[in-house]
Amino acid sequence: DAPCAVRPRVSRRSSLSDDDRTTAEAYLSSLGFSEGELRKLKSRNGCRFGPDVENKIKPFLRWLSALGLSDLEVRKVVVAFPMAFRSRLEETSKPVVMWLRA
Repeated sequence: DAPCAVRPRVSRRSSLSDDDRTTAEAYLSSLGFSEGELRKLKSRNGCRFGPDVENKIKPFLRWLSALGLSDLEVRKVVVAFPMAFRSRLEETSKPVVMWLRA
């Protein structure tokens, strides 16, 4: 496997080293994701866990919050389904939720 992309650490709350933290992990840590949650995300995606924060993570988290999920529920969804960050929100997640609500 290729090495992970490394970015400066944003939050000091986690003991993951600077060399092990991607921009996405640093952003999620700054939102309160625990070290355990970040480890789960990384283990489910390998070193490739580095989705675009501005174009993937932030819109997805805003959408989950707009659905009425609490911060804890949002974290649970993200940890359980991290591949959602790789999908296109408008083409996959939103239609599924609309279908489930119908």
